[in-house]
Amino acid sequence: MDSRRLILFIALSLGLMLVWEKFIAPQQPQVTNFQTATNNTVNGSNNQVADNNATLNSGNSILVTTDLFQAKINSIGGDLRDVDLLNHGRQDNPKEPYPLLLNDSKRVFIAQTGLVGESALPTHTAVFTSDKPNYVLEPNQKTLTVNLNYTQNGINVTKSYTFTRGSYVINIAYKIDNNTPNSLSGISAYWRLLRDEEAPEGETKFVHTFTGPAYYTSDAKFNTIKFSNLAKNDVSYPEATNNGWVGFIQHYFTALWLLNPYNQAQVCANGVNCRLNFKPVGNLASSGVLTDLPVIKANSSYTVGVPLFVGPEDYKILTKTAPNMELTKDYGWVYIFSTPLFWLLVKIFDLVHNWGIAIILLTLVVKTVLYPLTRASYISMAKMKALGPKMEALKAQHKDDKVKLQQAIMGLYRSEKVNPIGGCLPMLMQIPVFIGLYWALLSSVELRQAPFLWVHDLSLPDPYYILPVILAITMFLQTFLNPPPSDPVQAKMMKIMPVAFSVMFFFFPAGLVLYWLVNNVLSMAQQWYVNNHVTLRRKDRIPQKKK
Repeated sequence: MDSRRLILFIALSLGLMLVWEKFIAPQQPQVTNFQTATNNTVNGSNNQVADNNATLNSGNSILVTTDLFQAKINSIGGDLRDVDLLNHGRQDNPKEPYPLLLNDSKRVFIAQTGLVGESALPTHTAVFTSDKPNYVLEPNQKTLTVNLNYTQNGINVTKSYTFTRGSYVINIAYKIDNNTPNSLSGISAYWRLLRDEEAPEGETKFVHTFTGPAYYTSDAKFNTIKFSNLAKNDVSYPEATNNGWVGFIQHYFTALWLLNPYNQAQVCANGVNCRLNFKPVGNLASSGVLTDLPVIKANSSYTVGVPLFVGPEDYKILTKTAPNMELTKDYGWVYIFSTPLFWLLVKIFDLVHNWGIAIILLTLVVKTVLYPLTRASYISMAKMKALGPKMEALKAQHKDDKVKLQQAIMGLYRSEKVNPIGGCLPMLMQIPVFIGLYWALLSSVELRQAPFLWVHDLSLPDPYYILPVILAITMFLQTFLNPPPSDPVQAKMMKIMPVAFSVMFFFFPAGLVLYWLVNNVLSMAQQWYVNNHVTLRRKDRIPQKKK
């Protein structure tokens, strides 16, 4: 395959990828507006909470500061209304902490829980009290617990938040003290995240990732839900589970209820059943779990809790938090390539401690592994280039008969033992790897605000466009190593196309451009070596007639 076909092949492949992202993949939804009051009813027959709208009342804020969070808990419902991640900066201002959970005039993303049943239990509209308005995890503390209290009709409920140093997992629990002479039955606890449909900051038409509800169970595996399907109640999910996680994922960050975390007891056991529950709540999307509690006897107590993960989609953190939680780094259909590539990238980073250098070394490893295949392909391309004079002679001989020309060319291929499509194999191997690494780098919070030389953030485009310009130059130079088209006009076009095509890389993350640049340089070096040192020493070299 000549250079024209090679370039068209990669252009069409990447073009299809961009068309998918822009026109087929879920698009950024419109911002939802919110009001200022709440109206709720409880349906006791099925223990479901029915909200007439998604507006939120506001009570007193309880400020919690730990080594990783600055959080605000509201006295209304004990909702977790704000969580700022102290170790991750905003996209527009890295010095400010990143607001993952938030509640303002434009955006809503909160964690909301409650108890429902035949007795008077606190839903998300109940008013809780706390001992103090501010809590701080002191340097000598490993954990910090914030207790919220609610008492009515002889029933005392303590809702607690437990923060742990160095952990993005917040354990949220209810302790129900039944101080009445009667048993309490038919109680359910709901644990849900409410979110508007707006994509997170940093999303552009060139960089679009999935935002919305997601869940995982050992039976149902990993699933994502579009906002549009949720609004139409067109959702298929398991009615009951005792493992997995459920919540919302977005670019780089996630918030999930953990039903079977590694480091804590399984919460949906011992007579407690967890049912995944996806119900739109007014203007907000909902993602969570409904937990059926056992009978609480008179003058006894019962405690139930579900951990909440609120943090970055960091590979090491995810794999240590809950089984298969790394699936939140949604790679789409190319996960078979993205997953091992990113695993290898993490291992290399552990050695060099710089993501830019890790990307360069990863590219070198990939090119080395693929060299036996690319070597054969470059030999085929070299043979095609050597056949140039004979091809021109055949074209001159059969210029008026295209059928005979094609027959003569195929005969030449057979006699010289040349495979005309052998030269496309390197590109066929590169494209799935390229797309796989594209998604791996695009979804990696590890590269967010990671510096390399003059690039201050490998997840953003090169601020000075140095990498894309160098890449365009290498793509132009690479055309000289391939068999040139016989048509002079086409030959000129083949020189211009790589430069024009490389314009899209001006908008790609610098980490991806760095990979493709190093890949191009190594490809050129391999092809030059094969053309000048390998094929000339082999029997399969096409002999040239002596003048």
